Amino acid sequence: MSIRRRSILLTSSLVVSSMLMGTIGTASPAQAATGATTAAAPTLAGRLATVKIAKTINYYPSDAGWSAMWMNFNPVATDADLAKAASLGANNVRIIVFPDAFGYPTPKADYLEKLRKFVSIADSYGLTVKLTLFDWWEGYSEVAKSVAWAKAILDPYKDDPRVIAVELKNEFQPDDTAAVAWVKQIIPAVRAIAPAMPLTLSVDGGTGAGGMAKIKAALTGSPLDYYDFHFYGNSERSLAEIRKAQAAVSPSPIVIGETGLSSGATSEGEQAAYLARVYRAAAEAGVGSVAPWTLNDFSNGAIPAQSNVSTIPGQYTFGLYRADGTAKLAASVVRTAWTTGTMPNTYLNLGFEAPANELVWKANQPEAGVGTVVTGMARTGTYSLKFAGTSRTTAGLPSMRTAPITPVQAGYKWRAEAYARGFNATGITEISLSWFDANGKWISESTSNRLPVGNTTWTKLLVDTVAPAGAASVQLHLKSADNSGIVYFDDVAMS
Repeated sequence: MSIRRRSILLTSSLVVSSMLMGTIGTASPAQAATGATTAAAPTLAGRLATVKIAKTINYYPSDAGWSAMWMNFNPVATDADLAKAASLGANNVRIIVFPDAFGYPTPKADYLEKLRKFVSIADSYGLTVKLTLFDWWEGYSEVAKSVAWAKAILDPYKDDPRVIAVELKNEFQPDDTAAVAWVKQIIPAVRAIAPAMPLTLSVDGGTGAGGMAKIKAALTGSPLDYYDFHFYGNSERSLAEIRKAQAAVSPSPIVIGETGLSSGATSEGEQAAYLARVYRAAAEAGVGSVAPWTLNDFSNGAIPAQSNVSTIPGQYTFGLYRADGTAKLAASVVRTAWTTGTMPNTYLNLGFEAPANELVWKANQPEAGVGTVVTGMARTGTYSLKFAGTSRTTAGLPSMRTAPITPVQAGYKWRAEAYARGFNATGITEISLSWFDANGKWISESTSNRLPVGNTTWTKLLVDTVAPAGAASVQLHLKSADNSGIVYFDDVAMS
């Protein structure tokens, strides 16, 4: 990134700080010690307002995940990575600070310097910082020590506008009574250290909205400022899940502090579609901050062995960028979300023109037949979807399916269409919309007109319907069953 670009980003950051915290003034001693910009001391309300709309990226270097980021801190690599994040439209970066790595209960001076350097690099690209504390740590009986450690970490940043929030512990377990007793004491202690710093806890993907409700109920005497929802559920039902999380802690605000899908476990296309659905659902629900997990894929060995995910291959491929630094389709989704706010269905490869690694169509009843992307018989473009020699199962007709980016709400009108062409076709060729409730239970199906048997020209198959009561997601199926001939599909559309 050019010096001019970095200057523009920094100027933008100062303008935002000025709007939220008042006019530019002299630096506090803490700001001067850490190299912070000369701005008026931030307020809790100002920081919280920033948190709720932050364009946050979760960050580790591709070759040094978790605690290894700090043990092998590389300012040059960090600078290059944060330039990428800023180019996507990010204005905030979340990092995790590990007591064991930094030194506990007294952080080591060289590690505090690494943190200072990271905050400075982030600021040079117009990125504020969220700090997550006490990861890989369960010393819940050591309240005094943990308060002392938190104070040493946070003191330089309590009035520093470059740091906008503190998560006291990553993926807090609300059923751990020792953890709950500890956090009830930590919250007021950290408030005394940094009264203008918004505090939060996150829940893991499995704990979800129910866990958030438990945290809120346990902390009535020492409430959080906002709640951090880590969402790794079914993206097709993400609007329903986000609304459950909101209801669990209302009227407190929520952010989606982590979300994503491993491209290695699915495809780069499905990873992109997943993020697009979550961004679109969050916008519908009024959640202004969605943070992808994570900026980079990890190279082999980058996740420390002490992590319980280090031996799971799929955990290495959640990044918006591959480990070699090249961008996946997911990077385009995030850039679009952060710069235009739109989420088009084009990420679904509805014309079958995307490369193989961006596949989003999934086979349903594959033992009875699978559609394949082929050349030589496209209605438009180069590619189409081909079914040949299909049968059926007792569970239903073979199909290829996908789900829209737009979230489903009962009573809303839906339209789906596709063009199909048959050669000696037999059986049933149609498209359908299958509706599911918030728990993933099938409700009903809306089907199109059918393609005539035999030889046909390109024929539009159309579904025009209304989402039924209780609908929370929908799947579009392209079906061809009991077909001893060949059928092609092309130019699919949903709205």
